[in-house]
Amino acid sequence: MSCTKRSIYAATPRTERGRPVVLGGDPKGKNFLYTNGNSVIIRDITNPAICDVYTEHATTVNVAKYAPSGFYIASADAAGKVRIWDTTQKEHLLKNEFQPLGGSIKDLAWSGDSQRMAVCGDGRERFAHVFMADTGTSVGEIAGQSKSINSIDFRPSRPFRIVTASEDYSVGLYQGPPFKFDKTLTEHSNFVNCVRYSPNGERFASGGADGKIFIYEGKDGAKQIELGAELKAHSGGVYAVCFSPDNTQLISASGDKTCKLWDVSTGQVVQEFQFGEDLESMQLGCLWQGQHILSVSLGGFIYYLDKNDANKPIRIIKGHNKSVTALAVDKQKKPAEIYTGSHDGSITFWNADTGDNDRIAFGETKPHLSQVQSLGLIGSEGSMRLVSCGMDDLLKQSTIENHTFTGGDLKLPSMPKSIATAKDGSIFLACNNDVVIVKDNRIASALHVNYQPSSVSISPDGAEVAVGGSGDNKTHICTLEGGKTLTEKQELSHGGSVQAVAYSPDGKFLVAADTYRKVTVYSLPKYEKAHKNEWGFHTARVDCVAWSPNGKYVVSGSLDTNIIVWYMDDPQKHVIVKGAHPMSQVNKVEWLDDKTIVSAGHDGHVKIWTFTP
Repeated sequence: MSCTKRSIYAATPRTERGRPVVLGGDPKGKNFLYTNGNSVIIRDITNPAICDVYTEHATTVNVAKYAPSGFYIASADAAGKVRIWDTTQKEHLLKNEFQPLGGSIKDLAWSGDSQRMAVCGDGRERFAHVFMADTGTSVGEIAGQSKSINSIDFRPSRPFRIVTASEDYSVGLYQGPPFKFDKTLTEHSNFVNCVRYSPNGERFASGGADGKIFIYEGKDGAKQIELGAELKAHSGGVYAVCFSPDNTQLISASGDKTCKLWDVSTGQVVQEFQFGEDLESMQLGCLWQGQHILSVSLGGFIYYLDKNDANKPIRIIKGHNKSVTALAVDKQKKPAEIYTGSHDGSITFWNADTGDNDRIAFGETKPHLSQVQSLGLIGSEGSMRLVSCGMDDLLKQSTIENHTFTGGDLKLPSMPKSIATAKDGSIFLACNNDVVIVKDNRIASALHVNYQPSSVSISPDGAEVAVGGSGDNKTHICTLEGGKTLTEKQELSHGGSVQAVAYSPDGKFLVAADTYRKVTVYSLPKYEKAHKNEWGFHTARVDCVAWSPNGKYVVSGSLDTNIIVWYMDDPQKHVIVKGAHPMSQVNKVEWLDDKTIVSAGHDGHVKIWTFTP
C-alpha cells in the first residue's frame, strides 16, 4: 500500500507590485526557474508541465540562479541566507549554506567559472557581498552605494567585473578579484531596478524606475547608448532586462504593461509586446533562454513571446501564485476536470491528465474580489455549473462548458465558509452566523445559529445536513424538510473546532475533522462512532477530508503538511504522505477516482497522487 506523487501543477511566480521578478536559466537551455514563497520551482522550458520543486528554505525565497557549470543552483531568501544545492540528483543535496547579508537578499550572480558568488539586498551592515561559493570566504568589498541594492551581475568573462543597481539612483562598477570599488554611474534619475551583462561580457545594461535603459561598455563602464533616447525606453518603470544569446538584442519588461525588443547597436525598438490595460498586466521580469523569450506579469502569468509576432504570445503559463483555498472535481468529464480557487479571488480549471489550465473568464461579471472560500458543482452532465463563494460575501456561478462567470451574483447574509450541493440543485452554505439554502439563485431560507459554522455537507438522500461548528467544538446534525426548512436534531461533541464534515457516497457514514488533530467517523442513522477510536495520526489541525467514490477510504489533509489515507474496513490501517506540501499546510483534498487523489496547499501548488491500496 502506498500513495505516490504523480505530478505537480506548480504555482506561478509570487509577485508584488514594484518588486522585480528574477528568472533564472539553465546554461544548457533546458530549464528555467523562479520562486514562490518557500519554493524554488524548476520547469522544463519546452514542456512546462514537467517541473520540480525545492522547498528547503525556512523563509520566503527571493531569487534562484543556476551556476554556469549547471551542476548547482544557489537560492537566497528574505533572512539573508544562501543555499547552494545539487541539480543532478532528485534529492537536491545541500552543498553549502551561507549568511552573507543581515537582511533580505534580492538578487545573486555567479562568476563565469562557478567559483564566486555575489549577492545584494537590504543588508544592515552592507548592501552586497562577494564570496567563494565553496568556502564562503570574502573576495573583496562591494561598497560605495548608500541605499539598498536591487540587482547585481557578474561579468561572465575575464577580466571579471561586478555591476550593481541601487536605490540611490546609481549603478556601481567593481574590479577584481579581490573586488573593490571602481566608479559610480549616475545616468538614472530614480531607483535602478536591474543590471545585466551580455553573454559575451562586452556590454551591460541598466534599467530604472525612471523608464530609462542605458547600455555601457563591459570593462570600463563607459556609456555607449540610451535605448529609445528620444522618448525614454518605457513610460513606466523598467523592472528587468536580458540580452539575447547573440548579444545583439535586448528584451525589457516594464510597469507600463509592455515588453520591448531592442537593437542594442542602434537603440531602436524592434518589437513591442502589449499585455492589456489592467494592473495585473504590468511586466516585472524577463528571460531570454535560447530561442525562448519569457516575461512575467504582476498577475503571475508567464508569457512566451514571439519576436516575429507581437500580437499573440506563443504560450501563456497560468495557475495560482498565491494559496489555493478551494477545490472541486468534475468526475463526469473525461478526463476529469479540477477547479481551484485562490486567496486572490481567481478560479482556475485544470485538465487532470495533462495539467493544462486556464482561468474562469469574467463574462458578464467580475471574479471574486477576495479569497475564494469554497467551490461546488450543481446540475447534471451537459448542464453542469460551478458555484463559488468568497470573502466578498458573494455566491457566484460559472458555466462548465465555456468556463465563464454567468452573472447574477447573490449577496449572502454573512461571510461564507463552505459550500455543499444537493442533487436537486440546491446549494447549502455555512456562513459566519447562518446556514443558508439557495435555490434558483435565491435565498430559500437561512437558519441563524449561535455558533460559527465552518463546514457543511448534505447526505446523498437529501434528508439531513451536517454543519461543523468552529466555536462550540460540535458537529450539528439537522433534518431538512420540504427542501428548505432546517431543524437541528443532534449534536456531536469534539475536542476542538470542527474544520470539515463529509457524508460518504452511500450515505451510511459521516466523517468529521477537527483542530484537535482527530478524524472521526460516525455511522448513520444514529451517528454513533463507527470505530472504537478516532483516527489521530495527524500532528496538527486537520483542515479537510474527502471520501473515495467507492466509500472504502477517507483522505485527510492537515496543517502538519501531511496527507493521510484511512481504511474503513481496517481502522488501524493508514498511509501517511509526509510533507505532501512541504513547509505548507494542506488546504484541500479530493478524489479523482478510487486510486487518484488531488491536493491543494498554501504553497499554491496542486498535486496529483496515485493511491495503491
